[in-house]
Formats: sequence, structure tokens, C-alpha cells
Amino acid sequence: MRGKESAAVERVFAIELNSRSNVKDVTAPGGTQRVVIEGTIGTLQHAVFVDDAVLELVGSGGVLRVDLSREDLARSPEKPQRGERR
Repeated sequence: MRGKESAAVERVFAIELNSRSNVKDVTAPGGTQRVVIEGTIGTLQHAVFVDDAVLELVGSGGVLRVDLSREDLARSPEKPQRGERR
């Protein structure tokens, strides 16, 4: 999932669900480019870094992979205050 390094790195995610019943909501409002996907991977079974470049969360209902390295987490700024967006 990792591409060439650039000034503005795009983060990529993939969601694998074992059943459509694990999808809670998918919304793509007309007239906007915004898409919201909500679901559950079930009970967390384990979380691992794959090749130190992808965080993989494995649940009873599916797998969530995020293009996020250990180094990204180490240099991550503090989380935003309640109600504040980045």
C-alpha cells in the first residue's frame, strides 16, 4: 500500500468485511464529493504492523488496513482537543 514518498503523503485504507451485515452505513450524499463508510470488524482479535508500513486490525468480522507506519505514530502531534478538527 505504500507508494513513493512525497511532500504530501496520501493515506490509503482498505476495509475487508466477511459479510454485508457488518456494514453499518455507507453514505455518498448527492451533490458532494464526501463519502462516509461506517461498519464493524467485530471483536478485535489482534493488531499488527505489516512490514512496519501498514497497521492491520483483524476482527471477528473482517480486517481493516491503514497505510500508517510506526514512525508516523511516533512523530504524530498530540491529539486535537474535544470539538477541534485537524
